[in-house]
Order: sequence, then structure tokens, then C-alpha cells
Amino acid sequence: MSTSQPPSVRLGERLVAKGKLSERDLERALLAQQEMKGLIGEVMIRLGLVAEHDVTQALSEQLGVPYVAPKDLPDLPTVPEGVSPVFLQNHLVYPMKSDAQGLHVVMARPQDAYLLQAIRLAAGTDVQTYICEPSVLEKLVPLLTEPVDAAEPLETDGNAADGDEFIEHLKDLASEAPVIRLVNQLIADALDRRASDIHMEPFEGEVHVRYRVDGVVQRADDLTTALAAAAVSRIKLLAGLNIAERRLPQDGRIRTRIKGREIDLRVSTVPTVHGESVVLRVLDRASVRFGLDQMGFAPDNLARFHQLLAQPHGVLLITGPTGSGKTTTLYAALSTLDSATLKIITVEDPVEYQLPAINQIQVHPAIGLSFAHVLRSILRQDPDIIMVGEMRDTETAEIAVQSALTGHLVLSTLHTNTAAGAVTRLQDMGIPRYLITSSVTGVLAQRLVRRLCPECRRPHAPSPAVLESLGMTAEQAPVLYEAVGCPHCQGSGYRGRTAIHELLVLDDPVRDAILSGADANTLQRLAQERGMASLYQDGLRAMLEGLTTLEEVMRVTRDAADA
Repeated sequence: MSTSQPPSVRLGERLVAKGKLSERDLERALLAQQEMKGLIGEVMIRLGLVAEHDVTQALSEQLGVPYVAPKDLPDLPTVPEGVSPVFLQNHLVYPMKSDAQGLHVVMARPQDAYLLQAIRLAAGTDVQTYICEPSVLEKLVPLLTEPVDAAEPLETDGNAADGDEFIEHLKDLASEAPVIRLVNQLIADALDRRASDIHMEPFEGEVHVRYRVDGVVQRADDLTTALAAAAVSRIKLLAGLNIAERRLPQDGRIRTRIKGREIDLRVSTVPTVHGESVVLRVLDRASVRFGLDQMGFAPDNLARFHQLLAQPHGVLLITGPTGSGKTTTLYAALSTLDSATLKIITVEDPVEYQLPAINQIQVHPAIGLSFAHVLRSILRQDPDIIMVGEMRDTETAEIAVQSALTGHLVLSTLHTNTAAGAVTRLQDMGIPRYLITSSVTGVLAQRLVRRLCPECRRPHAPSPAVLESLGMTAEQAPVLYEAVGCPHCQGSGYRGRTAIHELLVLDDPVRDAILSGADANTLQRLAQERGMASLYQDGLRAMLEGLTTLEEVMRVTRDAADA
């Protein structure tokens, strides 16, 4: 058993020194501890001031007790004779193995000397202690008293006589401390991983938890069906959703405080054959940057985009697939405008981030408050600039075009693969070509590529095939970088994302081509002849600057190349 004494540095001070906690939050936690009682680490976690993982790591260093990662814990416990499984479960003690050194146990509170003495006496052997996150142990200790497959899904068809009883049972489960900690830990893990989404996907016998990090989904620990049902109920309660309705999709929103940060979560639930699938979009205000100079623009594209924003009227569109950062670019564009002298109104579904001095409206289709309905009304509010979250239908597009023709600057998004594709998309929506050329000033297409981790990226010589694609000889070979992987990037080789763009400016030759009925491919070729860099070409620029890799550029521009 580890016998090293705790160093003089207290846990809170250790976390402050590591930058995991502010002095002010530590003072708050110490005051709260006087009322809430309990250990200071547990109080800080319950208040959402610091991540459970950070507390556990700091406690491991303070006590000199080895930390065990969740992936290294055995699937089944080893309970020695003479030790009560219920006792171990109640105290969050998970026995890993027995050997010549004694009984190896993972604990949430290895500093509890009385608990250690009780286990040692009951087992009749030495005890080697380890530490792990309490939320991890809460998921494992039920195995001490139940068979592995004993957890049954909580199911009801919604029409059973005991349906009300079942719903009350779910509410009770959702209000229990372990479930609250589990949901908080899911969100905290998402922040630690820099994830944009949390996915809870039910399958037969288990629920997969996955995080989307830098656009790529990563698998995390699975949940038992019963525990996941309680967690989903907790999420639905927080989002103000109908906990009894599990047969129809629902959408909601949660605002919470985790690790001292204000977090907004967009919640979506849909029914599947094995239960409700839940996705939480993480909107972390602290990590959002609203500056066009931080969006990865090439200098010439940034200058032209600023010129389009300076136009007194017209439609400026941003295109790309879901998750390509269109809304963030719109917000960044609005932040460059002078809201003190201009009346700016946005129409969004939903309002993702609140911007100062800008009037933001959230649509509500269930009561008839659609994009088109709001647009018709806000024109009477005398705006200078209108931002429409998305042109979803013909009526919305028509009103946006008319607004531009009557002296307003309109910013909006479309789901198309290329900038030129936006023109044909507007035609498909019923907008005449002459109105497109009269109102649309420019179209910005964008994608997000993963940034190479600056801590572990490694220079390498480009292959002959790459040199050929760049139009270079071996003597002209640039220094390129490849992804390696390190603890800073969780082994992926990438950390964060940046945008690549293609900007189509509707000048006279392009307008003439649109009026003559040119298709998207013809417009794309004409724009490139006139100096527009395609998404692929702008991606190569980012690669040559050492920001990303050719594989990443190919991954995100493949659909644009096929368009």
C-alpha cells in the first residue's frame, strides 16, 4: 500500500498552480464547502468549477497514489472472500486483482484511512491503492453485486397502465446524484476534448457515447442501457423537453455552467429501434472567436470579402455543407460592421450566440413564426443590414432578394458544394436570373480543415505525385508537414480547425454568363479564369503554409471537386 504523506501543497492551491482553477473560484469553493460539507475536490466538481479528471489527477499527485485510466480498468472485478461486495459498492471501491503484493483496489477516496483499514482487515492482506474518477467507478461498481447482463432496458410503449409510474421513476432517477454527475461529466469531457457535439447512440444492450472533435467522431466509453435512460431523462428535463414522449423527435436548449464556463447546449432527440438517440451541440462561448482575420482567409480573399461587406445593399451568400462554419463566418462578418450607426437584425434558427447591439430573432415554426414571416415584419423595423440564418424555401429567398433591391444588405447561407452552385440553387428555388444578377454581389464557399498540431507536426519531403499536383519540380519542392500524434492532440496529429474558401464576386462578365443561362460548371471555370481560387487551391495554400495536410484538403474538398 502507498504510504507517502500528502505534500504541504493543498489540493485547491495545486489546481490553481496548474491553471485549472482561478483564485476567485477557489475562494467560492471554500465558502461553499462550509455549507455543503464534504471534501473540497468534490465540492469544486459539484459547483462545476473544475473538471473531475483534473481534480483526480491533482489528488493522485498530492497523495502519491497512482492514477488508473478508465480504459485500463478490468471489465470484471475480483472480489476476495470475506469482503462484502455491497460495502465496496457503497464506498466506490473497485477491486482489480489479487497477487503476491496483496489486493489491488481503485478508489474514489484513497485518503480515507478508516476505509482502507476496514478493507485490509476484511481481506486479510495488504491493500495496494489506486485512484480513478468517481463517475467512472459509479458505472463499474454495480458489477460487484449484479451479473454482467442484469441491467435491463427501461422500456415502455407509452400506453401501458403503469406509464405514469414509469415516468415518475425516470424523473427520480434523473434527479439522483450519480446521474447528475454522469451528465456533467459527459459535458466536461466534451470541453476537455474540444468537442463540438456529444452523441449518445442506443444499440442492443448498450449505448455508445461519441464525441465529434475537429469534425471527426471519436468513440468514448459505452453506457449500460439503464444508466443511459436515466441520463437521457436528465438531459430532457434540463432542456425542457417532454420526458414522457419518446416516439417523436424533440429539440431543446440547455444553458449550464461547467468548470467555471458558461455553456449552451442544443439538444436533439430522435427515436431509433433501440431507444432515443441524443445529440448535444456544444456552444462554448469562451472558445468562440468572432474576427474575420482569425477565420483562415487568404489575404486577397479577405480584402475582397471586406469590400462586399462595405456595399450599401445586395445579397452576400455563404455556402457549404452542415458543420462547415457558415454561421460562425456570418457572426464574424457582423462583428466587423458598425452596430452603433447601423440597425442590424438577424433571423436565426436557433440563435446560437448573442451578439451585442444586434437585434436577434429566433424563428418558431410551430406557431407560424417562419423565416418568411419574420422577414416580412422586420422590413417595417427599418433595418440597414439583415442576416438570415438560412434560405430554406422560395418565399424566404424572394423576400431576401427584394430586401436587397430596396436598399438593404442581406447576409445569408445556402447548402451548396461550390460558390457557383449557389447561383443555380437560387434558380431552382424560382428566383429569375435577372433578379439574381441585380441583387447578389458575391458568394463565399467554405470548408473546415483540421489544423496540424504545432507540438508534433513533422516536416517531410513531398512525393513525386504531390509535386506534380502542385506543378513543381523536385528542385522547387516546398517543406510540407505531416500529422504525427502526441498527448496535446490526443494522438490524432491535429488540433483545431481553420477554414478554406473560394469567393465568387459577381462582376459584369459573370453576370452576363448568368443571364445567358450558364450552368454552375461554366460559371466556376469563368470565375477561376478571372482569378478566383477554388476550395482545393486555397486548401493547397493552407498546406504550403504548414497549417494542414494534403490528405485533409482532399478529404474536405472531394464533394466540391465532384460538383
